[in-house]
Amino acid sequence: MRQEKWALLDAIAARRTKVGVVGLGYVGLPLSMAFGNAGFRVLGLDIDARKVEAIEKGECYFRHLDAASLAWLAGEGRLIASQDFQRAAELDCVVICVPTPLTRQREPDMSFIVETARALAPHVRPGQLFVLESTTWPGTTEEIVRPILESGGLKAGVDFHLAFSPEREDPGVHASTSVPKLVGGLSPDCLELACALYATVVPRVVPLSSTRAAEMAKLLENIFRAVNIALVNELKMLCDRMGLDVWEIIDAAATKGFGFMAFQPGPGLGGHCIPIDPFYLTWKAREFELQTRFIELAGEINTQMPRYVVHRTQEALNARERALRGARVLVLGVAYKKDVDDLRESPALRVIELLMEGGAEVRYHDPHIAQLGQTREHSFDLSSVPLDEAAFEWADVVMILTDHSDVDYGAVVRGAKLIVDTRNATRGLGGTEHVVRA
Repeated sequence: MRQEKWALLDAIAARRTKVGVVGLGYVGLPLSMAFGNAGFRVLGLDIDARKVEAIEKGECYFRHLDAASLAWLAGEGRLIASQDFQRAAELDCVVICVPTPLTRQREPDMSFIVETARALAPHVRPGQLFVLESTTWPGTTEEIVRPILESGGLKAGVDFHLAFSPEREDPGVHASTSVPKLVGGLSPDCLELACALYATVVPRVVPLSSTRAAEMAKLLENIFRAVNIALVNELKMLCDRMGLDVWEIIDAAATKGFGFMAFQPGPGLGGHCIPIDPFYLTWKAREFELQTRFIELAGEINTQMPRYVVHRTQEALNARERALRGARVLVLGVAYKKDVDDLRESPALRVIELLMEGGAEVRYHDPHIAQLGQTREHSFDLSSVPLDEAAFEWADVVMILTDHSDVDYGAVVRGAKLIVDTRNATRGLGGTEHVVRA
C-alpha cells in the first residue's frame, strides 16, 4: 500500500493520473474543467445522457462557465464524458459530486450517494482514491460510502483510499478553483493523497483531522448563513410593521467595521446548499438526543418568506381596491440569485405557486431562464416574456424576486403600476411612491 501511495503521488505531480468526476452538474462540471486545465485527463460520469452528449460536442450547458475552455478541453480529449460506470476501473482518482436533496419530510435523501457508490463498487481496485464532495451529515463517508465501496472485499485505508472534501462552489461568483479546499481523510495516507490531488487546482488545501470534521465544517458554513439570513428576514418583517427600512438599518450597522457582518433579506432561501444542508445536521442531531433549535427556527422563518411576500403583495393590491384572485402579476427574476441561470430551490418558484393557488395570473421575465417547466417539487409551463411597455400595461403588480444586473429598474419604476420589491433593487431611484418593499 505504501508503494502504491508513492506511485499515485508521483502520478498526480506529473499529471499522469486519470481523474474521474461523478456528477456533471453545478459542482462536477467546473471541477472537471479545473482538472482538465491543470493537465489531467478527465472522465466525467453522469446518468444524464443530455449532459454527456453536450460535453462530447464541446457544448457548455451552464452560462457562468467558460464555454471556450470546455470546447477546447473536449476537442483535445482532456475531458470526455460517459454514462458507463464500468469505466471507473480505468480511473486513479474518483471524485463524487452528486446531489443531496431532502425528502418531502425534510429528511436527508441519500439515494444519489448510495446509488453512485453501488455503481462504483464493482470497479474498485487497489490504490485508487475516492473523494466524496456532496454536502451531507457528519459520518456519511465512513458510515454510508465506505461499506458500499468495501463490498467487493477491498478495505478502505488499506487497499484503496477514501476522503471527504466539501464543495464550495458559488455559481457565477466564486469559482471552485479560487476557494481554499477542506479535506478530511479516512487515514493519514488518504488525507495526503487527497490533499495532493486538490493542490493541483486550488490555491490552498486545508487538511482536517477526519472525514467527519470536514463534513461538519461544510455544514457550519451553510448553517451560519441560514441563521443570519433568517435573522434579517425576521427583522425585515418587524421593520415593515414599524415603518422602518430594513436595508437602511443593515447599512447603518455595517458601518461599525467590526463585530458585525451584513446579510441581506429576500423572498426566501435558494440554491442547493443553504435551504437544505442545515436540515442534514438537525436530522443527525436526533441520534445524539439533541435539538438544534437555532437551526430549526431559522429554517421555519426562511421557508415562510415566500408566503410572507405573497401576503404583502395581497395587502398592496387590497390598498388599491384590487384582489389577488384575478390579479395579473409579472414576476421579475426566477433564478435563486442574481445573474445566474440556476433554479435550484429558488424561492421564486414557491412564490409563483402560491400566487397561482390564490387565483392570480402569473407571467415572468428572467434574462437568464427562458422556460419554467418541471422541477423536483414544482410543475410549470411558462416562458419568459419581454420586459416592455406591453408587459407593464398587462400587469397589475410587478414583483421583483431576483435582482438581475441587466434589468433596467428605472424603466420598471416608470412603467409599472405597482411594484413589490423584495431585493431593494429600486433603492435610490426617483418616483418610487408606488413601490412596496417586502
